[in-house]
Amino acid sequence: MNTDLLYRLFASRHRWISVLLALVLTVGIAVGAGYLLAEVGPLYAVAGVAALIAALLMLRSIELAYWGVIGIVCLLPFASFPFDIGFTPTFLDAALGVLFVVWLLELMSGEQRHFVTTELGGPVLIFLLLALTAFILGLGHAPLTSYVIRHFGEILLSVVFFFLVVNTVREPERLERLMRAVMVCASLAALVGIVLYVIPDEWAIRALSALRVFGYPAGPGVLRYIREDPTLSQRATSTSVDPNVLGSLLNIAIAVTIPQLFTDRPIVRRRTLLPMLGVMVICLGLTISRGSWVGLGGAMVMLATLRYRKLWWLMLGAAVLFVLLPQTQDYVVHLVQGFQGQDLATQMRFGEYKDALILIGRYPILGVGFAGSPDIDTYIGVANVYLLIAEEMGLVGLASFLSVMGLFLLRFWRTKAVVAQHPRLEPIWWGLYAAVIGALGGGVFDHYFFNLDFHHSVTLFWLVVGLGAATTEIIARREAVDAVATAPVAPPQTGEHAGW
Repeated sequence: MNTDLLYRLFASRHRWISVLLALVLTVGIAVGAGYLLAEVGPLYAVAGVAALIAALLMLRSIELAYWGVIGIVCLLPFASFPFDIGFTPTFLDAALGVLFVVWLLELMSGEQRHFVTTELGGPVLIFLLLALTAFILGLGHAPLTSYVIRHFGEILLSVVFFFLVVNTVREPERLERLMRAVMVCASLAALVGIVLYVIPDEWAIRALSALRVFGYPAGPGVLRYIREDPTLSQRATSTSVDPNVLGSLLNIAIAVTIPQLFTDRPIVRRRTLLPMLGVMVICLGLTISRGSWVGLGGAMVMLATLRYRKLWWLMLGAAVLFVLLPQTQDYVVHLVQGFQGQDLATQMRFGEYKDALILIGRYPILGVGFAGSPDIDTYIGVANVYLLIAEEMGLVGLASFLSVMGLFLLRFWRTKAVVAQHPRLEPIWWGLYAAVIGALGGGVFDHYFFNLDFHHSVTLFWLVVGLGAATTEIIARREAVDAVATAPVAPPQTGEHAGW
């Protein structure tokens, strides 16, 4: 889709409109650039002007707007603007805002004539309404702050993102381009993570601290270690601040990339695909994010069992190298300790699980909302996305979320019998459903895909769910067209009743 609104304004028959618009934009850019020069220096001023130009380009193309959202989610997930408008807007807020504006322009201009909901639309809407209900009820025992209302609004926006995706991704060509965007941006994030891991610590600290003007932390604390102990192994973070956040991104990105290895026509050339996948796998290992490892393992087992049997040999070879290589022995010990519950981090999680079950037991129906717990001896927060949803939205909200995911996987099971008839879409379809399975598996140990503090992770999750549903819709439409094309044609009627 190409929204020509700006072009039509500039090319208006009334010369004064074009001149006035050009003048307003010129003054706006000049004032913004002057402010940035005075406040943050020439480098960031240039970056700010570039961001403004990018926003204008995104308004002209919904795919550029998608690229903006995906790029920020992968490469600058916590970046915020260096100014305050009552709150500090983030890059992701702006990119999603532009994307929704472009979609609304499509709807108002008639370029999109039908609103697509899919079978998931109703359950997702119910989940949204339950979240809003829990939020409102939770305000009875906790104050409404700008932080809570802003971040809760971001969560709602990320879930609504599902509807935007299924309505704007309706052709295989666009689907392929967006999948390519996810793979490229995630591999760049992984490359940054590896570079920051291998260079001297002082350089890495200096590089990451340069992002402080965009709201990132600065100082020695930007480097992360196992149990936050500098005497133990360092963990890769890239620009995701937290190694587990980076791990959750790579969990999804690797899952969508792996099926491309087994197709004759991957959406990224194989000579580029293999290094991209290798970089992501290495960086995921360096995050030492055990939850993401387990989630990705579950996704790969699904792919190997149901479709790509050769993947078993790759998994076996990777497991042997992981166990035997001297460079990975610390990782092996860390993983085994986690399964045995022997290390401090796992024991702390067990404590969180116990506290979460106490809170859920006291408020089982609709939870305590998103602003805070009504009891001084309990708190909201647990490294498990399902327990976190139950804390905030109760068992009713958790049941609603599980219903959405259950229906999503049911559609997967129904479609897998025919997806092989669509070789262009098949690896994309398998990769998207594997990514959701990987995210759901990783959610047993992490909480990033439904957490007020991790807007970008929630956005990524619902982007993948939306793309999976959109791919299934494309396949279903093609199956319907093929069924009509191959249906036998009834012979013409003859005889005395032919006129009836």
